[in-house]
Amino acid sequence: MGGGFGGLACARKLKGVDVEVVLIDRTNHHLFQPLLYQVATAGLSGSDIAQPIRTILRGQSNLNIHMASALGIDLAARVVKFDWRDYSLEYDYLVIALGAVTNWFGHNEWSQHAMGLKNLEDAYAIRERLLGAFERAEILRDDPVELARQLTVVVIGGGATGVEMAGAVAELASHVLKPEYRSANLATTRVILIDAGERLLSTFDPDLSARAKVDLERMGVTVQLSTMVQEVGSGFVVAGNTRYEAGTIIWAAGVTAPAIVYDLQAENVVPKIKIERGRIPVGKDCAIAGHPNVFAIGDIAAMTDGAGVNTPGLAQGAMQMGEHAAKVIRADLISAEIRAAVKPFVYHDKGTMATIGKSSAVAHIGKLKAGGFVAWVLWLVVHLIFLVDLRSKLNVCLKWVWAYAFYRPSGRLLSARKSP
Repeated sequence: MGGGFGGLACARKLKGVDVEVVLIDRTNHHLFQPLLYQVATAGLSGSDIAQPIRTILRGQSNLNIHMASALGIDLAARVVKFDWRDYSLEYDYLVIALGAVTNWFGHNEWSQHAMGLKNLEDAYAIRERLLGAFERAEILRDDPVELARQLTVVVIGGGATGVEMAGAVAELASHVLKPEYRSANLATTRVILIDAGERLLSTFDPDLSARAKVDLERMGVTVQLSTMVQEVGSGFVVAGNTRYEAGTIIWAAGVTAPAIVYDLQAENVVPKIKIERGRIPVGKDCAIAGHPNVFAIGDIAAMTDGAGVNTPGLAQGAMQMGEHAAKVIRADLISAEIRAAVKPFVYHDKGTMATIGKSSAVAHIGKLKAGGFVAWVLWLVVHLIFLVDLRSKLNVCLKWVWAYAFYRPSGRLLSARKSP
């Protein structure tokens, strides 16, 4: 279940095995989520970071691909039900790789006014709102209050997504679009990044977190740390003791498991499964305790590996877990003894990084800690490597070179004007 990094890795690893593999996703494409913010800020197009799953896995003879949304998981009956008529599937092994959804921390009503960033639809919605606000600003010369609101962008959440989004929006307004607008002074655009924590990028080294904050502030981003969001409404955010009037509100404050995952806690499930903080606890074989034929991988899995490391919710973690789950399944198909002999999963950390703007990023790879241009080049190279096909690699590389040289992103088309 799921065609993200983990699901693809697992399906690929089962190639050639005498089983029927069914990969099911609610869309027909694999999405390179780390670059979604660039689609949202008009730097890339959706087709640059998404590829049809059928194309990626073409030639795998034991694989079927179904496009459907899961409605329920019945562990007792070993059945998954879907939204297509009475479509359901029985399984011998189930791999749950559904990724995560936006976490509103009990305030789902805020989703009516703020936008998350988890899929292409979210990215397009942010782009429409953001570029539409700039277009409205161009005709608001006689309304300074509304003009200021349209030119204010609030980003909530200081993780990698929030930091990258805030930097990209600041750069878009102050460098890319500023020369093209005659009435609105886009240099006055306010980008406000709010986080409840004491520092940005809390999973990074503290020195790199401090570097990211300095670089964002140098770009004109206002960073508000140790600040809790109290309310999000139509065109405003209340954080701490301050109310911000904003034309665009972006929520990057956290993720949780899709609602369907909570079916695993049904009364008829024995032994019981307890989902904590939106993640499914799994053992060192990536299987759910007491349910050896059900695996959870990627963002929704809470895993402490064989080395005592908490596996992070990153693409590399999902891929490694997907490959390990497939390895365990292959062993189990032979015998329980061979499965028991499979070594516990150990996460291999290939580093973490986040880009802040043109020629600026932070990266922590092994003992290497880097910031600025060097980290930015590393970020470019790594993200090109992880794109799944050659066409995407070439397209993205060319667009990045063009944008670097001329400050002209390619994805700035808007549909017909909508009311603010």
